Amino acid sequence: MRLSSRLLILAAVAAAASCGDVSRTGRSPVQVVVVHLVAAKGDDPTKFTGNLTSDVLTNGSVFNDIGSADLIIQAKNLTVAPTSLNQVTIDRVHIEYVRGDGHNIQGVDVPFAFDGAATGTLKQDGTITTLQFELVRHVAKIESPLVQLKNSPNIITTIGQVTFYGHDQAGNEMNVMGQIQIDFGNFADPAASSGS
Repeated sequence: MRLSSRLLILAAVAAAASCGDVSRTGRSPVQVVVVHLVAAKGDDPTKFTGNLTSDVLTNGSVFNDIGSADLIIQAKNLTVAPTSLNQVTIDRVHIEYVRGDGHNIQGVDVPFAFDGAATGTLKQDGTITTLQFELVRHVAKIESPLVQLKNSPNIITTIGQVTFYGHDQAGNEMNVMGQIQIDFGNFADPAASSGS
């Protein structure tokens, strides 16, 4: 009898563990999904690409770089339709830079992480909400380690980890992360347009 009770308990624990991470990502019945994450150089903030080549000095000036993310919400239980209480308001974004070689000391190997504002409400009907935010700040380009790249041919390759924080209309907090490659360097400046 004891052995069968123990086996039943072990089976229940194994079944609970196999439910996956989705069931453990907070109390909300929905989750936020990053559909697309792109970036634009500061000197051309309308041209978004999947990788960012962040110029630390462009025609003698410093520009911030812009990120743009397409977000949606999905129900964790696909048999239950989300309601307006499940709409998610994003109100903060956290940016952190990491390198693949493990050299990740902020202010020495990579720029400092920072928090910024990004506000938008994701609807329960599955429509995409696009949020734009500052991905690389002006100040990062005049601090170490990026300021040293202004007179150097070196390039620092990082992964920009972008985490969005928010809550559903019932007050359940949630977050989701997307990643984008960012190469920092003093790249060739775009040719000045010639006027006639």
